[in-house]
Amino acid sequence: MKARTFILASVISLVGVSCLNTTDKEKKGYEPVVMPDNTVKRDTANFTKIEWIDSSRSMGEIENGQVLKINYKFKNSGNKPLIIEKVQPGCGCTVADYPKEPIAPGASGEITAEFDSKGKEGIQKKNITVYANTMVNIYTLWFDVKVKKAAN
Repeated sequence: MKARTFILASVISLVGVSCLNTTDKEKKGYEPVVMPDNTVKRDTANFTKIEWIDSSRSMGEIENGQVLKINYKFKNSGNKPLIIEKVQPGCGCTVADYPKEPIAPGASGEITAEFDSKGKEGIQKKNITVYANTMVNIYTLWFDVKVKKAAN
């Protein structure tokens, strides 16, 4: 079981790192090393640690059509700059933004998201995937909200 989990995490992290475009590589100041077998070697010398203050949120109730704003706070608890490489919402009804500049060791940051409830009803459970320069480089943020029918 542990071997399968490790292999799956390795494959996902390789895909996540290989999806960086040239502009991202230039902004981040590094480029992943592509091995002869086309796998990507991650730069373990620049790994740091991330501490999530709130990675799962229960947002209560909103009316259909409202846009819900959610903030996820984190801290760089390591000793290297934290680089949020990419943030990817799980569906088109959610958009997210994240710090593009490295977060210094000991400093805090925030990922913001907006959920558009138009056309939604009932309990909604949504996720946002975050990729960072940490040993476990993929994190999933969650939120749930109950969307009520709009008042007529």
